[in-house]
Amino acid sequence: MRPLRLLIHTRRHPSAILLLVQLLGMLLYPFIEGAPAGHAAFNVFGIVVLSLTIRMVRRTPGETWISVALGVPIVILLALQSFFDLRSELLAWSSALEALFYFYAAGSLIAYMMGDRQATTDELFAAGATFTLLAWAFTHLYLMVQELQPGTFGAAVNAAAPRTWSELNYLSFALLSSTGIGDVIPLTVHARALCSIEMLVGVMYLAAVVARLIGFTTQGKVHRRHPNTSRESWEED
Repeated sequence: MRPLRLLIHTRRHPSAILLLVQLLGMLLYPFIEGAPAGHAAFNVFGIVVLSLTIRMVRRTPGETWISVALGVPIVILLALQSFFDLRSELLAWSSALEALFYFYAAGSLIAYMMGDRQATTDELFAAGATFTLLAWAFTHLYLMVQELQPGTFGAAVNAAAPRTWSELNYLSFALLSSTGIGDVIPLTVHARALCSIEMLVGVMYLAAVVARLIGFTTQGKVHRRHPNTSRESWEED
C-alpha cells in the first residue's frame, strides 16, 4: 500500500518531485564535476530533469509541444557532447537552448500559480520549483556567455580559470535571492547586465508570486485534493 500511496502522491504533486530532483542534482554534481565522466553523468541527469520538467509543463497553461520542441535538440546536443567529445563546440548552443527551455518552464509554472485565487499544495511546491528553474536558466545563460567570451567571470580562487557549473549556479542563486554575489563576480559589461536582470527577476518573483501565495496561506485558503476522489474536488485546510 505504501508504494501505491507514494505513486498517488507523486502524481498529485509533480512540482515536489521536480524540486527534489533539482536540489539533489545541485548537491551531487560537485562530487562528479571533476571526474573524467562527470560531464557525461551530468548530461544524463540533465535529461532526467528535462523529462520531469516537460511533465510538469503539461499541468500548466504552457504548451507541451513547445517544451518538447526545445527539449529534443537539447537531448541531441547533450548526447553528442557525451559520446563524441564535442563539448567545446556545442556547449554554447546547448546552454542557450537549456536556458530558453527553463525560462519557458518557469513562465508556465508562474502562469499556473497565478491562474486562480487560492493556493493549492502543489502550487506551494511549484513556487520552489519555479525559483530553482529560474536559477538554472540563468546558470546556463552564464555558461553560454562564458563560452562565447572567455574571462567573463572571475573568482577569488583560480581567477583566470573558466567558472564551473556549480560556481555559476551559486552565483545565480545568490543574485536571484538578492542575498549577495559571493566570490564569483561578472567582469564584463554584458555579464553584469545579465546579472542585473537576474536580480530584478528575483525581486519581482518574490514580490509578485511568492508574496501572493503567502497571502493566500495566511488567509486559510490552502486547498488540497480530497484523498478519496479522483475528480477535481477541493477542501480547505
